[in-house]
Amino acid sequence: MVFGPCGGVRTDGTCEMLPTPCVFDALTDLPDHSVDEAPSTPSFGPLLQPPGVEWPPMILTDLSTPPADASALRSTVRRLAPSCDAVLVGDHQDRVDFPPSTLARLIADAGAVPWVTLACRDRNRITLEQELRALALDRLATVLCVTGDGRAYDVRPDITQAFDLDGTRLAGLAASLGLRVAVAETPTAPPRALRPKRLVQKQQVGAQLGCLNHVPSVAHLTAFLEAARAAGLRMPVIASVVVFTDHRSAAALTALPGLTIAPERIEAVLTAADPVEAGMTAAVDEAVQLLQVPGVAGVNLSGLASAQSMLAAAEIQADIGHRIRTARGDRQ
Repeated sequence: MVFGPCGGVRTDGTCEMLPTPCVFDALTDLPDHSVDEAPSTPSFGPLLQPPGVEWPPMILTDLSTPPADASALRSTVRRLAPSCDAVLVGDHQDRVDFPPSTLARLIADAGAVPWVTLACRDRNRITLEQELRALALDRLATVLCVTGDGRAYDVRPDITQAFDLDGTRLAGLAASLGLRVAVAETPTAPPRALRPKRLVQKQQVGAQLGCLNHVPSVAHLTAFLEAARAAGLRMPVIASVVVFTDHRSAAALTALPGLTIAPERIEAVLTAADPVEAGMTAAVDEAVQLLQVPGVAGVNLSGLASAQSMLAAAEIQADIGHRIRTARGDRQ
């Protein structure tokens, strides 16, 4: 990885892969991206923007379905589509799914605007370029360019990990093809002082939108964005909203490295008489507050939502999306 720090540095400064101090936590400044192949002022054609697509989306909803299950994906997308502006599909280290370009087509065919995550973990540079060209050909999806979580030692130990590129260089390649490019940042992960500049660095190679991981409060997000603007941030961002309604969906969020969720919020939802309603209400309240922060163009409804079933989770996400639209006024 050339352009650290890694997005998964744990809050205590340890590596997400091994119980050792993360090397990036000792950084005092970031490397100059101009020395690499990613251009500081990329030359690319017009943004490949399909007509009628709301971009950036006010409501971006995570798509959680079994891997390589086209039927389940279609039914879930159809349920979510009326409640959001786009759906985001991840790239997970512990399962094999369809390629991002295929996922984009399946999501679009089911009636939603696709956002697909493209990670460097399992793809060498040639494969990454193939996926980017396929996405540019279809002009369907925004691509979220990430380095990708390292695969756990006990997950497919027979498979090597590629990491020919990292998220910053991948974003530069995607932008050079005229794609809509989003990039990720974790405001609360060490080294915190370098995170705003890291997001600006990705903007400089061609990213058009930042997706921020969960923060414990609106004040944390506001402070991060103020520092980022001081460093040169001009692109809008999407802020993550935690969506959980039971112990398992809460645990799935808190287990992610570098993320911080206020413990009192988790306790308030899980100890409520109706945790599902409490979780939805908390998510809507957080979304409305985050959308009032200058520079925040939208929110990402992020998380497992419910451990009951795929349908139950989709129903919860859709309900939250509709409530946010009602609270903010439907842009459409």
